[in-house]
Amino acid sequence: MDHIKAAIRTIPDYPKPGIMFRDITTLLGDARAFRAAVDAMIAPHAGTKIDKVAGIEARGFILGGAIAHQLSIGFVPIRKKGKLPFDTIGQSYELEYGTDEVEMHTDAVKPGERVLLVDDLIATGGTAEAAVKLLRRAGAHVEGASFVVDLPELRGVERLRALDVPVAALVAFEGH
Repeated sequence: MDHIKAAIRTIPDYPKPGIMFRDITTLLGDARAFRAAVDAMIAPHAGTKIDKVAGIEARGFILGGAIAHQLSIGFVPIRKKGKLPFDTIGQSYELEYGTDEVEMHTDAVKPGERVLLVDDLIATGGTAEAAVKLLRRAGAHVEGASFVVDLPELRGVERLRALDVPVAALVAFEGH
């Protein structure tokens, strides 16, 4: 995974002082690293029946779309409130200051469908936890969650594992 980690750009003090932003756009622009990341995100779920991939806005759309294509299955966008044009269901979650909400279309998954949740990075896990709860409320079974980057100090992986969701991340960066 060294070549994947090396393909991720770190931008200090973005979006605010003290934050080390892990920018995967450089990974996406490197065909070899992008392909390796998609393959590696699928690998932990080999042999698992997956019906759909759900990606969290926005970089999760890029990765999730590529994974869904690779697996020849459908893709479910999980978006911020108010961005989807059809009937939606939503799940709110806590932010450092306030709350936010993610939504998906009411017909995005059928009860019993097995879903792989995908995003570029897991930090505190609030958005991913909301996505898991949203998918479960719609009747889906969340088979696992795959991320490119884990920020272990923020303990987001632990939050998902507490919900009995198997979690895989390709690389970890200390600090946040």
